[in-house]
Amino acid sequence: MKVNGQPQRTIWPTADNTAVEIIDQTKLPHEFVTVRLESMRDAERAIRDMQVRGAPLIGVTAAYGVALSMRHHASDAALRASCDMLLAARPTAVNLRWGVERMRALLAPLAVEQRADAAWHQAAVIAEEDVQINRAIGLHGCDLIRAIYQRTKSTVNILTHCNAGWLATVDWGTALAPIYAAIAENIPLHVWVDETRPRNQGASLTAWELGQHGVAHTVIVDNAGGHLMQHGLVDMVIVGTDRVTARGDVCNKIGTYLKALAARDNGVPFYVALPSPTIDWTLQDGVQEIPIEERAAAEVTHISGLADDGKIYTVRVTPPDSPVANYGFDVTPARLVTALITERGVVHAPDEAKLRAAFAAS
Repeated sequence: MKVNGQPQRTIWPTADNTAVEIIDQTKLPHEFVTVRLESMRDAERAIRDMQVRGAPLIGVTAAYGVALSMRHHASDAALRASCDMLLAARPTAVNLRWGVERMRALLAPLAVEQRADAAWHQAAVIAEEDVQINRAIGLHGCDLIRAIYQRTKSTVNILTHCNAGWLATVDWGTALAPIYAAIAENIPLHVWVDETRPRNQGASLTAWELGQHGVAHTVIVDNAGGHLMQHGLVDMVIVGTDRVTARGDVCNKIGTYLKALAARDNGVPFYVALPSPTIDWTLQDGVQEIPIEERAAAEVTHISGLADDGKIYTVRVTPPDSPVANYGFDVTPARLVTALITERGVVHAPDEAKLRAAFAAS
């Protein structure tokens, strides 16, 4: 994807292969800042503080975190400690565990002196796999957008929630990958961008990257989606996900469930784009089994923005004594999901049998 007209990824190794660099997403959309990660603790902090976010990018950053650790200490104890620390950085996104455990499985049988080079190579492989997976998601999802355009012969209006674009992956994105693929085909479309409180990843990140890529979009408050659907202004909903159970329950940014309910009530197809590492085959009931991250109260009580004087300020928006609950995610049951868009194709009316069939050769 592009920043100021130039191709850009979210994470990349330095020229001398001694560190990795990332886009600090906490600074967007008002500042474009890159950060150098030189150690496992740098990577862990970047994940925990959401300098990187989005399930696929978290998994890749964790893999590089293990690789950076092996550059400094490659003993069994160091491998175990690094993996455990990275796994604890954020609890909901299954890609974190997937990336760490893939690195652990590769490195554990190797001699200590082999681990550093092997880890660096494997992290790069995982990153490139993410790009290819998301490109495939984009092509399969584009088929759905194209079908709507061929039927209506008018601009396709798509609603999305949170940020599941290229900023949430190494490149392309998940939910936004079909949009970018459709733009490449010159299919006319417009994106309704939920602001996605409390961190505003839609208003700040999705709107920013769509703007950078020249995609028509409009930012709306989170509660406007149902109104738009009632008035025929949404042709489809596409969201991403941080974890999907074996039967197709979808965990995504808080508020996604409400969009799925509104979509069902108004006959709007509700799609979820996901790479295969996001599927947690060990879980069935997403509502009961997926751990939901509860984040700091300050994300709700305070908000930051660019003032008219050109400076960024943080202000309180709640009474100082009001208690806060800040749930980061909710779960949309599979019965509300029209289809899952994966790198293997589109899985309609998902259930465990269909999901396992789609990934039978994995």
